Amino acid sequence: MDTENKKIKGLTFKYLKNDLPAGLVVFLVALPLCLGIALASGAPLFSGIIAGIVGGIVVAFASGSSLSVSGPAAGLTVIVLNAITQLGSYEVFLAAVVLAGLIQIILGFLKAGIIGYYFPSSVIKGMLAAIGIILILKQFPHAIGYDKDNEGDFDFIQTDGQNTFSEILTAINYIHPGAVLIAGISLFILIMWERPFLKKFTFFKIVPGALLVVIVGIAMNELFKATGSVLQLSGEKLVQLPVATSTTGFVNQFTLPDFSAFKNYHVYVVAVTIAIIASLESLLSIEAADKLDPYKRVTPTNRELKAQGLGNFISGLIGGLPLTAVIVRSSANINSGAKTKLSAIIHGLLLLLSVIGFASVLNKIPLACLAALLLVVGYKLAKISLFQSMYRLGWNQFLPFIITVVSIQFSDLLKGIGIGMVVSVFFILRSNYKRAYFYHKENDHAGERVRIELAEDVTFLNKGAIALTLDQLPDNSTVIIDGTKSHNIDLDVLEIIHNFKSNVELKNIKLELQNIPEFKGAAHH
Repeated sequence: MDTENKKIKGLTFKYLKNDLPAGLVVFLVALPLCLGIALASGAPLFSGIIAGIVGGIVVAFASGSSLSVSGPAAGLTVIVLNAITQLGSYEVFLAAVVLAGLIQIILGFLKAGIIGYYFPSSVIKGMLAAIGIILILKQFPHAIGYDKDNEGDFDFIQTDGQNTFSEILTAINYIHPGAVLIAGISLFILIMWERPFLKKFTFFKIVPGALLVVIVGIAMNELFKATGSVLQLSGEKLVQLPVATSTTGFVNQFTLPDFSAFKNYHVYVVAVTIAIIASLESLLSIEAADKLDPYKRVTPTNRELKAQGLGNFISGLIGGLPLTAVIVRSSANINSGAKTKLSAIIHGLLLLLSVIGFASVLNKIPLACLAALLLVVGYKLAKISLFQSMYRLGWNQFLPFIITVVSIQFSDLLKGIGIGMVVSVFFILRSNYKRAYFYHKENDHAGERVRIELAEDVTFLNKGAIALTLDQLPDNSTVIIDGTKSHNIDLDVLEIIHNFKSNVELKNIKLELQNIPEFKGAAHH
């Protein structure tokens, strides 16, 4: 990878040719998810779009992440639904969202983001694979034209009373030939678009496959309608954006919080709950997005908490749902070739434009062609090669990974991660962990020289301390990391060292690794 690519940081228009198509794909993926999550949360439909716009524009600007995308989160739907019922009105709930944002900002200043360093690599990869499988299972009914369960419902027990598997069995009885045809052609286009031989042609390089899929899907359905065919799709089988007929109508879709609710102690309980769960989900998603990032950039976690807090504060003020960094949108972004945070901002601007002027056009998009898009994202997250590479790393890595995958399938994201963490910690406690490293600094005529000697056993519990030490190493120094005494260096620590190795040029550090093993998992990120 060339050094210029390693220096991609911050907001730049230099990679617009990569970020624009990626932003468009994320917008198409985000649109039904924003609406579906609002529906599942028992909130006004428009509130999901507001959260998507704020997540795309405000959070992306404020965050230090290059590729993560924020918006309304499936993981919060149950909490939101219960909170709106308990607090008695959506306006009172919005006051809790504003407070939750302030709490997250405070957590950022208190440096609570360090929690992000303590999620083991096997559990994060398990989360990515699990979300890939969930996308495939949840989108299959939409692809064959059964849309009873709303988009964005990722829990095993669904809001329509079914579970993931019973939904698929029911859907098979309601196959809609028009949806199957549209989804099938959409999948064919998306798969062909990835073929290297087509990339030689400028057209295939410039036009994102996702855009063509949507245009073809709309055109096919309009043709079915015009000919009065039984294949035509309508109602819940299409995107259903709220359409504002006038400027006043548009402005009225924004809701203000009821600030008098600050006297209600329940508002504070809901705010703390949202702040903690949204922060955890964001840190998990950020860690996962950094793992998928081909340039291995590391997101500052405390800054992320402040950015998410600012997003929730503003979203709550104007009537939006609470938001987090979300892995489905982030992985769609990375898979579409995004290079910088500009793609997330473009997706936010497109969401804004869509509700201002294009709602009636977007309401012609069949959910079947968006299902095809998400099926491809799901496949890329849960590739067989990921399972094989985790298996090759041994049981200590594979068991927490596979248990996380299965747990998330049958519960929800945070419970599954919790179970994976417990299993992971069990394996770590089996090995004795002493002090992680010895740090020795000396000055010679050429500049600072730092020697870091790793201990006999270095586990993922030492990950935070080592990451912090490497982060604070002085520019223009010579650094030796010595693993001669180590019998075991945990994979997570190896990953940090090798990521550091690929970024040393930025700080002009001369790095020497002594007896540090290669990182086997690197090729599969």
